[in-house]
Amino acid sequence: MHLYHHPLFVQFIVYFNNNQDYFECHEVLEEYWKSIPLSDKEHPLATYILLATGMYHWRRNNFAGASRTLHKVAKRLPTFSTSDKSEIDFQQLIIHVNDSVERVEKEYPFESFPLAIISPALQAKIELAQQSMMLLPFGSEAVIHKHMRRDRSDILRERDEKKKGRH
Repeated sequence: MHLYHHPLFVQFIVYFNNNQDYFECHEVLEEYWKSIPLSDKEHPLATYILLATGMYHWRRNNFAGASRTLHKVAKRLPTFSTSDKSEIDFQQLIIHVNDSVERVEKEYPFESFPLAIISPALQAKIELAQQSMMLLPFGSEAVIHKHMRRDRSDILRERDEKKKGRH
């Protein structure tokens, strides 16, 4: 299965394009990325995770976090292999990311962009997935400030366990 046809990547695209739930984009792709043996921070999924993170920061006016993160995305996108560029309009994505970096550095208001799909097979999977996905309302406080509204106890517990293992 191509990287982009995995159900979690399809969900990522739905969240990114339909209601701009960048926090959820991060969550589903992190789950996918962690499931891949030997995946590292150079894996293409890590770049898409950073893209969602940068967009999330920018929308919340965290210009420093958005700039740092989107710069990493702009640097990594050109290193993708040809097969990683076959499903999404990659040239348009690079233009959007570079434009976003410039806008963030000037502290311009948030401006979203879609991931343009060029693969009919991937587009069909996206259309099918969005029929069964429950999306929060576009532009809602629940989407914009999602990280502040979630239960983080499991994450904090996992972080404490890792710290104990290092000592």
